[in-house]
Amino acid sequence: MDNRFLAIIEDSIKNNWDLPALSDYNGQTYKYKDFAHKIAELHLIFDSLNIQKGNTVAICGRNMANWVVSFFATISYGAVPTTILHDFDSQSIHNIINHSEAKFLFVGEYVWEKLDPKEMPAVETIILIDDFSIIKSRSEQTIEIGSDTNLVFNKKYPDGFSPDDVKYHKEKPEELAVLNYTSGTTSTPKGVMIPYRSLWSNTRFAIDMIPFVKRGDGFVSMLPMAHMYGLAFEILLSIAKGCHINFLTRVPSPQIIVEAFAKVKPTLIIAVPLIIEKIIKNKVFVELDKQPVKTLIKLPFIKQVIYKKVLNKLMATFGGNLVEVVIGGAALNKEVGDFLTKIKFPYTVGYGMTECGPLISYEYWETYRPTSCGKPVDRMSVKIDSSDRENISGEIMVKGDNVMLGYFKNPEETEKVIENDGWLHTGDLGVIDKDGHIYIKGRSKTMILGGSGQNIYPEEIEGLLNNYPYVLESLIIEEEGKLVALIVPDQDQIKKGNIKQSQIESIFQNEIKNLNKRLPSYSQITKVNIRDEEFEKTPKRSIRRFLYQK
Repeated sequence: MDNRFLAIIEDSIKNNWDLPALSDYNGQTYKYKDFAHKIAELHLIFDSLNIQKGNTVAICGRNMANWVVSFFATISYGAVPTTILHDFDSQSIHNIINHSEAKFLFVGEYVWEKLDPKEMPAVETIILIDDFSIIKSRSEQTIEIGSDTNLVFNKKYPDGFSPDDVKYHKEKPEELAVLNYTSGTTSTPKGVMIPYRSLWSNTRFAIDMIPFVKRGDGFVSMLPMAHMYGLAFEILLSIAKGCHINFLTRVPSPQIIVEAFAKVKPTLIIAVPLIIEKIIKNKVFVELDKQPVKTLIKLPFIKQVIYKKVLNKLMATFGGNLVEVVIGGAALNKEVGDFLTKIKFPYTVGYGMTECGPLISYEYWETYRPTSCGKPVDRMSVKIDSSDRENISGEIMVKGDNVMLGYFKNPEETEKVIENDGWLHTGDLGVIDKDGHIYIKGRSKTMILGGSGQNIYPEEIEGLLNNYPYVLESLIIEEEGKLVALIVPDQDQIKKGNIKQSQIESIFQNEIKNLNKRLPSYSQITKVNIRDEEFEKTPKRSIRRFLYQK
């Protein structure tokens, strides 16, 4: 078998030539042949600039069809796409572009408005992702090609562009494929060097182990493609399988998401916990808490009837053709997870990190064990740095084809996380049961040491606190040896409950009082701070915890 990622992509484009590949919500659609045509056009631009294999090309913009075209045009040329989250502030984007040594930038119009070319002196050419117009170039030849691409294209392909013309870079397994800048929850952004073997291994696993996704199936892209989780399984898997990806193109409202599901009818949905938790907590739990349902659900037979109705309604909400929802990027709220298991909703929780491109573990929903995050995926090994891996938490360490090459221009940080024998320190704490299922207990960097030496995992307390109806999100931090809860109120629920703003603080104080009754003495919350704005997030919607530590 040819273990080449780009060989998979080449074959898919050729075999699905006349099928739809990419669509913007209520906008343009590219068939696979249009997708290939656009890639070839951008290769002409790269040729004019004398871009070399291995050169970095920065991509920063919202999710849209042209983002995918930009990515595949870059990687299929042999250059290295440097993916940057469009929500980063301007200074971070400038710093990343400069650090990556990119001389070429694909940028979304929304992002371009906040950038300053003077802050990126090495960038020679800038192209607007939205329509591939050239904003800036030091090459007259590039400007000329950009002004009449069709003329140049037709000259190169006088007999027309066909599947036989789809011939991409012949990569090697250890070659750098993608440079992905993470925001990190406990540190500043680092450039993760993802090799081709990682892209191939992740994509191969998804092709082999998610067989229900078929050629021509629809996908709804909701996750940022600048993050490896969304990129690997909404984009790379879809293109490899010949699927049709639908982009919402802007921050989607619940109504737009539901409309998209109804139209696309996806078999697989890739989600972060926040999306699922909002649907369950704000729609399902609220209804189940009303009378007479609240009383009837206590009766065993009636409970099963109600659960069946909830399940059917949820399946319809997700388009009616759903086989599985894969949740990743952060821990799923335990109460929500328990409920989904009770009603037999087809969900599973996977585990990964950018440094593994991203997969570490996964299990199909029918054999998934609640509260776990699956078993190690193909070509990956996992061990626990603990004297008793089943009962005593230790750092999760991984090794295998998915693991990164290291951090770009940062050998010191690379040495900190990758041992000489190839084992990668994840920074996560967990255990593994006798059957190989991984259970995450927290992050070693966020663990708080109690006054008497107890290990306190703030994520566990936050999971309980986030179950309260008026809490949108929370963060537990340590101040002077005591635990403090930072809370962002759920204003939608507060309005629905006719709660006055002056009552919010007393409501939360009462909820903390009730929560403390469920916590051991060393984990008691002593103070509450209410915030007006949501916490700053990473691309995978994890809170950037280090920003809020005193």
